[in-house]
Amino acid sequence: MPRSKAANSRPVYSTDKGRLCPQCQRAVAGCVCGKDRPTGVGDGVVRIRRETKGRGGKAVTVIEGIPLPPDELKALAKVLKKRCGVGGSTRESNIEIQGDARELVKRELEQRGFTVKLAGG
Repeated sequence: MPRSKAANSRPVYSTDKGRLCPQCQRAVAGCVCGKDRPTGVGDGVVRIRRETKGRGGKAVTVIEGIPLPPDELKALAKVLKKRCGVGGSTRESNIEIQGDARELVKRELEQRGFTVKLAGG
């Protein structure tokens, strides 16, 4: 009995093309999304951790694994900073929020539909 494919299924990896772009479904080398392509999709789980190393003992909340293009990532960082009432920045594909705001950031991201885990101790 043949298996029927779900309407929303898509190939994640193909041996003839390699890794596929999550937006245009083409090989990453032949992607047409350009700068709008997410920097890294990972496993689809957004991880939030607290860091103090290299910051003079000051705590920073680091959010990684958000599958958004750089422009949307900056817009999300702005919203999160405003929600927490603190400063922060985007570095590579991570968002850094000043202070320990893990619970507040987790609630906000879950309301936006992301799967979120608190990482670290």
